[in-house]
Amino acid sequence: MTSASGTPTGSATHPDLLDYLVIGAGPAGLQIAQLLQAAGHGYRVLESGRTPGTFFRTFPRHRTLISVNKVYNGTDDPELNMRMDWNSLLSPDPELLFNRYSKRYFPHADDLVRYLADFAAAFELDIAYDTRVERIGRRADGGFTATDQRGERHHARRLVVATGLTRPNTPDIPGIETADDYSAVSVDPEDFVDQRVLILGKGNSALETADNLLETAAVIHVAGPHSIRLAWNTHFVGHLRAINANFLDTYQLKLRNAVLDGRVLSVDKGGDAGRYRVRFAFSRADEVVKELHYDRVVVCTGFRFDASIFAPDCRPELAIDDRFAALSPAYESVNVPGLYFAGTLMQQRDFKKSTGGFIHGFRYAVRALGHILDERHHQRPWPQRSLPGTPMALADAVVARVNRSSALWQQFGVIGDLIVIDHDGQAHYREEVPVDYAHESRSPDGGDYFTVTLEYGPDHDKVDPFDITVRRTAQNSVDGSIDAAYLHPVIRHFRDGELSATHNMTENLENEWDSPQVHHAPLVAFLARELDRRPSPAGR
Repeated sequence: MTSASGTPTGSATHPDLLDYLVIGAGPAGLQIAQLLQAAGHGYRVLESGRTPGTFFRTFPRHRTLISVNKVYNGTDDPELNMRMDWNSLLSPDPELLFNRYSKRYFPHADDLVRYLADFAAAFELDIAYDTRVERIGRRADGGFTATDQRGERHHARRLVVATGLTRPNTPDIPGIETADDYSAVSVDPEDFVDQRVLILGKGNSALETADNLLETAAVIHVAGPHSIRLAWNTHFVGHLRAINANFLDTYQLKLRNAVLDGRVLSVDKGGDAGRYRVRFAFSRADEVVKELHYDRVVVCTGFRFDASIFAPDCRPELAIDDRFAALSPAYESVNVPGLYFAGTLMQQRDFKKSTGGFIHGFRYAVRALGHILDERHHQRPWPQRSLPGTPMALADAVVARVNRSSALWQQFGVIGDLIVIDHDGQAHYREEVPVDYAHESRSPDGGDYFTVTLEYGPDHDKVDPFDITVRRTAQNSVDGSIDAAYLHPVIRHFRDGELSATHNMTENLENEWDSPQVHHAPLVAFLARELDRRPSPAGR
């Protein structure tokens, strides 16, 4: 058997011990493969489908992505344009961008499939297609063996799982197996003419399904135990997006549809003419239980990580209701050394807080993972540049970065820049370091360091951003307090691992934090104050 590039895969008799096996050739698998290849590491990607991006051949079911493709941004700066490009992978080829495939703001999923196939071909990535991993076990030397559907075995020192969430997150409800699942239900509205439809779930897949049926279904109820959360309020792009929110109008404007808050206790198919009887406990009515009747029930409750392929000796510990593998700050399994995760599975570290579940977020986390692997396993330190450890030099570097970086913009609060001050007062600037990992890896002997992130203000999701009666006061950049709700730079100083002080730069409508008086001078003052508090080298 050979891979896409023609190299033979490992076998039981001639184990080709690679540095890395990557499971899955979706966006994350391709991203880490390109990085591993560029770094000169031995790797292979195992993909169950016949092309990259198998997931996107089916999902989203109605074929419109909710990932933004904003082509015209008034700038030719490629880094700034990546702030508005939610679909491109990172690459050394400036022409290999998704906006060459579509100009639509919300593009068609098929365009992403074409883009991913061309990305894999452009770099001649080593991908074994039609290779479904059925078992992952541990080798005696601490590495991993992946066995495919043909019984062939693939060996590597380390494993990177980039499969995404592939197993339906079906709720444990009696009779739920008789309902339609989002992954297989008809997307033809004519199949629902004049029917009463219950949709379980309150996320984008549920409301996408509901919107599709507005013209044909007689009644649509969307149900779930949690409140609907709107992305424009929470700043989490996985919450309900405006493109899928037409249904909410039909509920509030008395068009027979409704959002039900509560729990489905049972689903029973077989009543009058095969209709469903659903027992529902309403949370707003002290768990009052009513029996509701529907022609169709559709389950749109998302997906979870499938850990069934792992042997017991290397099965990762799970987290967040067992939907994700539990990860360390290095995106490594907390209980299986050498088992790393890439892509949407990385969002366990920032679940529903930042953008780790989406291409425009995890592409930077995957690039960071490449640096982490180099540091840990190949004696290659994180890339850094040195600069004078003076307040002015540091402020200049910070202002330049926050005004241009796409990584800090997209992975707000999760990925930041790290400035390490050595004992001689020299500064070392490392870009795009996961913040939690930075606290682990800043330097071998402690000392001073600063983190630079872009963040929303505290409780930013507790206030209606369109309510002009909400009073906002000026920030106090002396003691670090903040009243800004919108995205802005935050610089934190740590000494010996403990937070010493925080500086919030004033927010700006155009996201340009470069005013000499408003942004630069207060930052210089903060850095001067903090650096002046450092012990002298002789006192260490």
